[in-house]
Amino acid sequence: MRELVEPSSRTLGHYEKNAEAFWQGTRDHDVSQNRAALLGALEGAGPFTLLDLGCGPGRDLAYFRSLGHEAVGLEGCHAFCEMARAHSGCPVLEQDFLAMSLGEGRYDGVFANASLFHVPSRELPRVLRELWTALRPRGVLFCSNPRGDNEEGWRGERYGCHWDLEHWRAFVTAAGFTEVDHYYRPAGLPREQQPWLATVWRK
Repeated sequence: MRELVEPSSRTLGHYEKNAEAFWQGTRDHDVSQNRAALLGALEGAGPFTLLDLGCGPGRDLAYFRSLGHEAVGLEGCHAFCEMARAHSGCPVLEQDFLAMSLGEGRYDGVFANASLFHVPSRELPRVLRELWTALRPRGVLFCSNPRGDNEEGWRGERYGCHWDLEHWRAFVTAAGFTEVDHYYRPAGLPREQQPWLATVWRK
């Protein structure tokens, strides 16, 4: 059990200690392409119920709420939870990715922007299946993760998995999802200068 708990607790501890610096460093990041990828894949008429998985200080929660959607955050870092609630006015679930309680068929979309790469590979199938269960039929999962050659382990005080497209695709399809789209970020640069892999999936 300790082997499963440590990656989470140590990584969250890093964010707790650096919460304000993280907010200042990311609050103006342009992730409009990612938000549009999620919203563009949703079917039917909104407003939609959206889960921002690893919402951080609430940048994207506030955006989704500004469009009239019911936005709910999930975050394991206590400091981020308080910041996100204050910044967005949205409810935020204080939950570790490895111990989530999401319910069944609650959400139209899940926005996992720079978050799921913290889940250890041995826990990833279970976590993805929990997200599948939390989505309504035809619901959408958006993920953006740092890409790599399938390295897993510590980078400083943060645990992460850096998957290539083929390995990431295998995990998510095994959880029951169908791929809608994928792309690399930032847009318009040579591939070696695009460290992020974004993928869109449908239940």
